Amino acid sequence: MSPYDPSAFPPFAVTVDLVVLTVRRHALCALVVRRGEPPFQGRWALPGGFVRYDEDLNAAAARELSEETGLCAHDADAPAQDNGAHLEQLGTYGDPKRDPRMRVVSVAHLALAPDLPAPRAGGDAHSARWSPVEELLNQDGYEREGRESELAAPLAFDHTRILSDGVERARSKIEYSSLATAFCPPEFTVGELRRVYEAVWGVALDPRNFHRKVTGTPGFLVPTGGTTTRQGGRPAQLFRAGGATLLNPPMLRPEV
Repeated sequence: MSPYDPSAFPPFAVTVDLVVLTVRRHALCALVVRRGEPPFQGRWALPGGFVRYDEDLNAAAARELSEETGLCAHDADAPAQDNGAHLEQLGTYGDPKRDPRMRVVSVAHLALAPDLPAPRAGGDAHSARWSPVEELLNQDGYEREGRESELAAPLAFDHTRILSDGVERARSKIEYSSLATAFCPPEFTVGELRRVYEAVWGVALDPRNFHRKVTGTPGFLVPTGGTTTRQGGRPAQLFRAGGATLLNPPMLRPEV
C-alpha cells in the first residue's frame, strides 16, 4: 500500500459564515461587511472566516461572532448573558464553484441578539453595517451612504442564499419555540416582544390578542414584578423568558 500523500489531493478548506440578526428601529436587520480583499473585493458579505486547524465548528463560529460583534455565544438552554447571543448551526453549503479560490465548504450559523450598536469592522473587512434583510434579499443590496446612493451587487459568494435560509429559520422557529425572546433584553414588556414578532415576520399583530396568547402560553413568560415607562404612557409590566423551549400552543405566523 502506498503511503498517504496529502499533496496528491486538491486544496480544500472549511469556513464558517454567520447570519447575525437583530431588530433595529422595528426592522429585522442582518450584519454585513464589505470585503477588503479578493475574491469579491468591495462587495458586501456575511461575516465569517476559515476554521483553524485546531478548532471545532462551534468554536470557530463563536470566535467569529466575538470578533465581529463582541458577543459571547451561549447555549439556548442556559441563562442569557448581558453580552450573549443565541448561536445555532444553520446549514452546510458546498457547491464546488461557491469560492473561486479553492474548494470551500461553509458551515453557516445563525446568531440572534437584542438591539446591537453600530458594528466595528475587523479582519479583511474595511466596513460593516446593519442592513434590513428585506433590502438585502429583495433589492440586491441597495445602499445609501451619505447623500450618494448606488445599486450594489448581490452579496458575495452564495451569501444571499445563506441569509435567506437564516431569515426563514428565524421566522419559523419563533412560531413554535421561545426563540423570539433572544431578540429582547433580559427584562422586556409584552409590547417589546410583539414588535420582535412583527419585525421578524413583517406583519402587524393585534396587541390584545398577542398579549393574551403570550401570557397564556405555559412557561413562555415570567413576570419580574417590575414595571417600566420606557415606551411612554402608563407603566408596563416587565417579563423575562420562562423555562419553556417549545411553545404549546404555538404562535402561528399570520397568512399574508
